[in-house]
Formats: sequence, structure tokens, C-alpha cells
Amino acid sequence: MRALTYEGPYRVSVRNKPEPKIEHPQDGIVRVTSAAICGSDLHLLHGLVPDTRIGFTFGHEFTGIVEEVGPGAQGIKKGDRVMLPFQIFCGGCYYCTRGLTACCENTNPATDAGTGIYGYSHTMGGYDGGQAEYVRVPFIGVDAEKIPEEVEDLDALPITDAFTTGYQAAEMCDLKGGETVLVLGCGPVGLFAMWSAWAMGAGRVIAVDHVDYRLEFARSWLGVETLNFKDLDLVTTVKGMTEGRGADATIDAVGCEAAGGPMHRALGIYMKLEAGSPQAINFAIHATRKGGVISLIGAYGPPSLGVDIGTFMNKAQTMRTGQASVKRYMPHLLEHVRAGRIKPSKVFTHRLPLEQASHGYHTFAQKRDGCIKVALFPNGTIH
Repeated sequence: MRALTYEGPYRVSVRNKPEPKIEHPQDGIVRVTSAAICGSDLHLLHGLVPDTRIGFTFGHEFTGIVEEVGPGAQGIKKGDRVMLPFQIFCGGCYYCTRGLTACCENTNPATDAGTGIYGYSHTMGGYDGGQAEYVRVPFIGVDAEKIPEEVEDLDALPITDAFTTGYQAAEMCDLKGGETVLVLGCGPVGLFAMWSAWAMGAGRVIAVDHVDYRLEFARSWLGVETLNFKDLDLVTTVKGMTEGRGADATIDAVGCEAAGGPMHRALGIYMKLEAGSPQAINFAIHATRKGGVISLIGAYGPPSLGVDIGTFMNKAQTMRTGQASVKRYMPHLLEHVRAGRIKPSKVFTHRLPLEQASHGYHTFAQKRDGCIKVALFPNGTIH
């Protein structure tokens, strides 16, 4: 089969690889119909995730058709059209039975750094991802979510990660109605967090980025206020907009490659002395009011340094975080799509055949050509 392969930092290509096979009775094989490049895939591309091995296939957002199921897989059959949560989970452990599928203790038991994730290095279990023609899906009967006939692939695809992650980010703000929510980052997760904050009753949503076309996209699609932090002092400006206090809640939808702090970028991105740049966390601490909530959904690796934990403590703030437990949100978000409240496919500004994946990665990473998010099509048919 054809599959994206990692060739070292900043280098990926599409090559021939052996097709995956059933390895466990609860496995399935899915023929991929669409896959997405996620912002967190760029951390892999840039060599920031430990134990990302040469020849590894990325991709944790994908939809497809079930081609084969193991003898132990139930509730799913050949020919079903499905989407897969980006985490791999067993469905029966302590955490899965409590809805915390992002904390499954059986799919990556060697570490607490994270559960098994498709295409996200051997640190996260070593499972090849979905930027390929075929992918092996462990626990397919538990993990797979069938896509309703009337929902298009590209409207389902963001529910596998970006939409769900943004939704959980807003949910963790514990909104009661009328709050001012600050969202750091106008990438796909940030955009879906903005939509979700409005849906949960926010009275005001302020989006922050340093790329003008992304700010314009957020304004035009979601009707938010926008700030370019390169043009102003972000903390002072946000306080000036909020009677001197700061936002009621702030969502960090940026993560470990945050811009804005040259020292932290040097230490974290180039020298690897921090697990990425904590600039966004520090912005959040200082721009959120006393007693406010920080929802941290941006991806970071352990450990991290340089976080202003003293100010966080003294401001009596609450921080909530975690990978999104995608499965529990899927039916609810599908209902939003089916009701016409949101069309998630709008984030896919670039749609390419799998063979052009390398071009898609570099366009996305360099924020060129108005790129918000890239969809890949292994069969070459773009829709």
C-alpha cells in the first residue's frame, strides 16, 4: 500500500509499505477514505516527540470503510463506514468504563505519558497512523463510530480529534452563561473551541493569533473579536477589555510550538531543554482574572519548565486539561452536524491526494496560502 513515512525531522514522503494485518481477535482493517493533517502532527515532523522512528506512518484523524474484522470484534462489520477517535482504547479498563478513554491503561501500558494514539510515535504505543491506504484498528468494535449516511466524510473527519478537542476545551471552562472567553490560537482546535464556547453560552469570545489570515477566518466564520499579539501587549489589552480583571476563562489551543517568546522557543523548540514553549500557558495565567479557569488543550510533552506557577497559585486560578476523550462526545457532535448548526468541513482549506502529503505538511507548517487545515485522500479522489 501507499503510506506517508517519516524520514527524519522536517522530512516525510509517501512510499510503499506492507498492508496491515489482523494481529488480535478484536482488530479490524480499515480502508482509509479521508485523513487530516493535525497541528500536533507538526510536532512529529519537527522532531519534537521522542521515539518517532524512521519509516513510521503519521495520522490520527481519519475515516474509512471496514475491510476486515477479527473474530472477537462485535458490533461492526465489513462495509461499515466509520470514523475513529484518535486514541486507541480498550473499553473495559478502570478509565474507559468511566468515560476517560483518553486515559486507557491497556493500549500503552509502559508509560503514563499517554494512551495509545494512531501515528504518534512509539512513545504513544507505536501504532501506525491513518495517512495511508489501509490502517490496522485495534478494538474496532469498541472504538469505531459509524458515520450516518447523510454526513459527509469531511464533516465527520474533524470529530475524530479537532472538533472534539475544541469542544472539550470549552466544556472544561465550566461556563454558566455570559462569560468572556479568551482563546489562544486560531488553528482548527481553537476555531472549534470558539464555536463551542458560543454554543455553551459565552457572552464574549476573543481570539488571539499572530497570523492575520487565521484571525480573519475566525472573525468571518465565528463572529469573534480578534487580537494579533504581535501588534500589542496582550495581557494589558485583554485587561483593558475586561474592566482591568482579565478573561473569565482562557483556552490554550496552541501547545508546545507557541510563538511569542523568543527565549522559550529557543530553549524548547531548538535546544530541547524544555518540552516546547510554555509561552501560551504564561499568557493564559496573566490574561485570566483571579479565580478564573484556564483550559489547557494544547499539546505539550513532559516535562515543561518556565511556567509562572507562582502567579497561577496566587491568582487562585483553576487549570483543567487532558487529551479529549473523543468517543463520549461523538454522538452529540454528530447531532450538531446533522442539525446543520455547524459544518466542520469548512476548516479544510486544502484538499490533496495522499501523494502530495509532503507538500501539504510544509504548507500547513509554514502557514502559507491561507492554510487552516489539510485533508488527504488516499484514493486520489478529492471531494
